[in-house]
Amino acid sequence: MLNTPILDSIHEPSALKALSSDELTRLAAEIRETLIATVSETGGHLAPNLGVVELTLGLHRALDCPRDRIVWDVGHQAYVHKLVTGRQEAFPTLRTYGGVCGFPKRSESPCDVHDAGHASNSISVALGLALARDLRGTDETIVAVIGDGSLTGGMAFEALDHAGHIGTKLIILLNDNEMSIAPNVGAVSSYLARVRLDRRYRRLRDDVESALARTRVGAAMVAAGEAAKESVKQLIVPGMLFEELGIQYIGPIDGHDTAQVQNAITWAKSADGPVIVHAVTRKGMGYTHAEDRPDEFHGLGPFSVETGKANGGGPKPRSYTEVFGASMVREAQRDERIVAITAAMPAGTGLTQFAERFPERFFDVGIAEQHAVGLAAGLAHGGRIPVVAIYSTFLQRAYDQVIMDAALQGLHVVFCLDRAGLVGEDGPTHHGVFDLTYLRAVPGLAVMAPADEAELADMLHTAVTFSGPVAIRYPRGSGQGVPLPSEPRTLIPAVSERRREGSDVSLLAIGRMVGTAEKAAEILSAHSVDAEVVNMRWLKPIDRTAILDAASRPLIVTLEENTGEGGFGAAVMEVLADTGQTVPVLRLAVPDCFVTHGETAMLLEEVGLTPAHVADRIRERLAEITGP
Repeated sequence: MLNTPILDSIHEPSALKALSSDELTRLAAEIRETLIATVSETGGHLAPNLGVVELTLGLHRALDCPRDRIVWDVGHQAYVHKLVTGRQEAFPTLRTYGGVCGFPKRSESPCDVHDAGHASNSISVALGLALARDLRGTDETIVAVIGDGSLTGGMAFEALDHAGHIGTKLIILLNDNEMSIAPNVGAVSSYLARVRLDRRYRRLRDDVESALARTRVGAAMVAAGEAAKESVKQLIVPGMLFEELGIQYIGPIDGHDTAQVQNAITWAKSADGPVIVHAVTRKGMGYTHAEDRPDEFHGLGPFSVETGKANGGGPKPRSYTEVFGASMVREAQRDERIVAITAAMPAGTGLTQFAERFPERFFDVGIAEQHAVGLAAGLAHGGRIPVVAIYSTFLQRAYDQVIMDAALQGLHVVFCLDRAGLVGEDGPTHHGVFDLTYLRAVPGLAVMAPADEAELADMLHTAVTFSGPVAIRYPRGSGQGVPLPSEPRTLIPAVSERRREGSDVSLLAIGRMVGTAEKAAEILSAHSVDAEVVNMRWLKPIDRTAILDAASRPLIVTLEENTGEGGFGAAVMEVLADTGQTVPVLRLAVPDCFVTHGETAMLLEEVGLTPAHVADRIRERLAEITGP
């Protein structure tokens, strides 16, 4: 009986309240073993979850979920929450197609309040839930769990300001592990570091005032008036930043002490207004490899538990991210005006080498995409050539700045959108399938997408020598294995590349779908269908000549790894409509839905963007047009 796993008996969070201190310690160890074993097979966010085991247990022991509500910021630290809310049996399916999602998902459990995936929104959502509670007249507890990295996002401060102003009951649990994906940067991070290091953090404000009054210097300061008194407290009392916003502060506490977390949350529940509980944790806690390399173990693929090294699988072509990073260094060597900007993801965007080579020309702004683009605008005004490297899904957060601060000004800002298209196991919050649509609508913004990694190098070179704002979008993962050019080319705007001649159907493709189109054309050839393949390269300005030439075929097919709503296919249709062409068009794109999580190959199969699916759809459409 003693060796029976405790985790097996936890089917709902209320079961945690009956456990003794020793049982909680055993449970924490079991959870860590489960996390390591599962993520080593499925990949996922390991270090963030290892760091919040005790924090999650203490939180749930103090709450009554699902009546009480927890809003997880980003959500990549919610695996422990999933394990103690009835999903331990399904947990081995983590991030697999049809399995447990890697982020909170309302469809999985009533304990998941909000589908998460992007940073800095938890306090806003939690405050909305708290206000709805007040309007209903109920008394459930609302908690936002946010990391110190997410706290660098402007949306978090907007919510803090509003919460302090309204004064309603709300708990903000700050998980402070000194990191987001990479080590945190900025004044907020420095402030929290000072708070963490202050051994006098348990002193209350009144204690400090009393101590000051008992000293000659302190008494003089107190006598000098309220302003001087407040300034001294700001220097001495941890949490004054939050207190000045009208939010009571508790901490810092040890986030790896379940009892401390439980007690702090219990106290916060009794407070009259908003409370922030500052818990200090260690990312990767309990697994040496993750503790030593928390940035590498933030999110990773399958790995060896013993060595901590990624599982093999043979050599692969260089990834688009690696090619971008190497190309950035080469371009920066040629032009000292080039600077690089990222939002807390130097490694993820491939800018680590650039940062090492040109530290004075590299800017990591933290999780603050709006600021990143605004900063780029200022740098462009100042004669620099800013390259803003952000994942496609995260640039959505800075759309207004792309329009107002860059495009409206006609500034030479280069946007490099990594993880465009379907990104696999991270799922709908991370798929970059909207950028062709939202970027195409911006006046004066040029948009390119490379068919392979060599073309990415060409496009970056073209972009940094461009005039005005320009964006390049490229996919996650390995390239096509195409050798990189010894010298990159400057591509001519609105000029495509015909990759295959054909008279029966014209396949107009952009980005990674060019390779799919070529393979589909080979399949069609075996069925006596002669297919032309055109690598369009430019979404904007688009190659109208190539489109009108394609209109001489019986059928035009457009292929894009983007939503079909307003994207590349729509742009082709507009050209045809504007010029009075009536040729049939088959638009193949991501359907108008949020695509689930799973291996990218499986997702492409689901949305019908594999070569075989494409060939089948074309043959069906040709049969409709010309008859069998």
